[in-house]
Amino acid sequence: MHFHVMTLFPEMVLDGLRTSIIGRAEEKGCISIEAVNIRDYTLDKHKKVDDYTYGGGAGMLMQAQPVYDCWQALEERIAQRKGAKHRTRVIYVTPQGEVFHQKRAAELSQEEDLIFLCGHYEGIDERVLEEIVTDYISIGDYVLTGGELPAMVLIDAVSRLVPGVLNNGESAQTESHANGLLEYPQYSRPEIWHERRVPEVLLSGHHANIEKWRMEQSLERTKERRPELYEAYIKSCQILQK
Repeated sequence: MHFHVMTLFPEMVLDGLRTSIIGRAEEKGCISIEAVNIRDYTLDKHKKVDDYTYGGGAGMLMQAQPVYDCWQALEERIAQRKGAKHRTRVIYVTPQGEVFHQKRAAELSQEEDLIFLCGHYEGIDERVLEEIVTDYISIGDYVLTGGELPAMVLIDAVSRLVPGVLNNGESAQTESHANGLLEYPQYSRPEIWHERRVPEVLLSGHHANIEKWRMEQSLERTKERRPELYEAYIKSCQILQK
């Protein structure tokens, strides 16, 4: 899977993603990550990519031209690699988008290429967004100084679902949100730490009892910490039983 990030700060993206599991996945060839500097496509001799907004207001706005030309160059390169023209999904990370969730991560992981557009200042000229963006996605109801961190969050979440990225293929299936519930508590050695014992059922070797305990813990934890998820899970189970 190929990730392409349109950004004003490519080093931030690459330095953040080319470590740990994601970095090893790129080395293995499971994924590829490139960060393209939007400034390289501006026609301004001073490499300026922003200007004042029409109608007044605080702050500067990223201009349409460098963003569009950057996207067009990316699309052409992707088409050359594939040997055919195909519109690549462009994700604009913005507080105005749909809040990201695990199901969306799973859906995006089926794509061969994804382009991420990172805004700055007061955002990006609406006209270029209307031309190139296919998905508006938010990582939460708050505002950051730029789109790089949200793009990195999305890439990390999607990458984990690409075959070969995780050494243990079951990991992505058993953790929080995979089935609509929060993950059960987990324990490692030693058996006793700070006078706290590992639950006896986990030491029993009885796999059916262990799975039952884990499900009970997931339900209890979700009900306590994320009641809206718990209610949605219970409703989905009731619908399936009808």
